Amino acid sequence: MSNWNKVFKPIVVLGIICIVITGALAVTNQATAPIIAEAARVAAEKARAELLPDADGYTEIDPAPYEGVSGIYVADNGVGTIISSSAKGYSSTIEVMVAFNADGTIKQVKIQSQAETAGVGTKVTNESFWGQYSGLPASTITLDQEVDRISGASISSRAVNTAVNYAIDAYNAIP
Repeated sequence: MSNWNKVFKPIVVLGIICIVITGALAVTNQATAPIIAEAARVAAEKARAELLPDADGYTEIDPAPYEGVSGIYVADNGVGTIISSSAKGYSSTIEVMVAFNADGTIKQVKIQSQAETAGVGTKVTNESFWGQYSGLPASTITLDQEVDRISGASISSRAVNTAVNYAIDAYNAIP
């Protein structure tokens, strides 16, 4: 048996297989990217409707100047503002939406996505945790003072609190 059949042929065949599979994945990604983006947009609209059901539409403000903020939506009829923000948790980035009433108090915090440790960090999705933010003024919130952290999930609790504080900072800076 020659060196070609023993050494080089398997390398070439494996290389061709890798190129074909990479191409197939690239095509699949290109085909599904718009579908995924549309699903994310619809989910965000649904979440905003749940947070501020009386809003009749939103004006979007550029979130670029604000740390940790990915979206700012001011209700057209003045009932409030919704800000999407995120912070690094223990094992994932935790994304939240914070709804502010027109009077500047927090209406509700909604955990949009997280992949924290099951049974521990995922407790940030329980209303017993995020519900503590409801009614608080739009000023810096400190864990263990205004909001109790989750025992055993202090990093995840801190991430949610940081994301909420990013939203508060952006809310207070909106012209």
